[in-house]
Amino acid sequence: MHEHYYHSQDLPRFGEIGKDAPHLAEKFFAWYNAVFAEGALTEREKSLIALAVAHAVQCPYCIDAYSADCLAKGSDTEQMTEAVHVAAAIRGGASLVHGIQMRNHAEKLGM
Repeated sequence: MHEHYYHSQDLPRFGEIGKDAPHLAEKFFAWYNAVFAEGALTEREKSLIALAVAHAVQCPYCIDAYSADCLAKGSDTEQMTEAVHVAAAIRGGASLVHGIQMRNHAEKLGM
């Protein structure tokens, strides 16, 4: 049997992060819940943003959680896929623009 680093059964255990530091976990979860509350952006919009960011940071737990959350909040897979493509475009663009850093360094070295 192949052992994986990530286990889907760990996602529901997220609340356990406060086991040894409950005062910090309480502050984190209060802030986290405030961030995702309805505001200038709807909860649905925030969930789509979170899904895109989850792909950008490549967190399988977040991808699972926000895929389900997006669907629960009324997004469809077309919208979700578009959000993932936005994240991919930003990641790709960020890699490419760092090519200017490479060019600047190469020019400094006289190449």
